[in-house]
Amino acid sequence: MRIEILNPKAAKLLTDLAELNLISITPDDTENEFVRTLNSLRTDSAPSLDEITQEVEAIRSKRYGK
Repeated sequence: MRIEILNPKAAKLLTDLAELNLISITPDDTENEFVRTLNSLRTDSAPSLDEITQEVEAIRSKRYGK
């Protein structure tokens, strides 16, 4: 279940309920995992034109036996 809190007062109410052990609040790890993966992909440097050309040539030689 995912709940979007629009009013900060509602967040306080939920926190109070959790402190009274009436509800349990756990973070949504799937979104955090997605954000971590996306950030790691964005920080990796893109391959240079020479690296791309070498990779293409290697695959072509495997495919066509040259």
